[in-house]
Amino acid sequence: MLSSMPLIEYADASPEIRAVYDDIMATRGVDWINNFWKALANDPATLRRTWESIKQIMAPGALDPLTKELIYVAVSVTNGCNYCIASHTASARRAGMTDAMFGELMAVTGMANETNRLANGYQVPVDDRFKGL
Repeated sequence: MLSSMPLIEYADASPEIRAVYDDIMATRGVDWINNFWKALANDPATLRRTWESIKQIMAPGALDPLTKELIYVAVSVTNGCNYCIASHTASARRAGMTDAMFGELMAVTGMANETNRLANGYQVPVDDRFKGL
């Protein structure tokens, strides 16, 4: 698939964009910038804002890094974002996801999407005992 925007390579980036790229590489311990960030670099404010948000959200917290990546994969599958599926599946594998875990994740994601649509289609009212939890 062709990008609708040019991909801004490090060598062609402004100092403002390079500063974000440098932080991405340092935070992730890598020596390259992926295409998502290169596309967002067409709008430096969006690049910086999105990087700061994802850096904060995906940092260790109450949920461990693998759980966060699994959630990201599940949401990406549901939203049909092929790029995010690929990049976060790779991240989840680096964080310890096995083939068996991926298979279960896809089963749960598929089932949740099916039952969500059934509940919405049938307009099922929420049980009182589920409210306020």
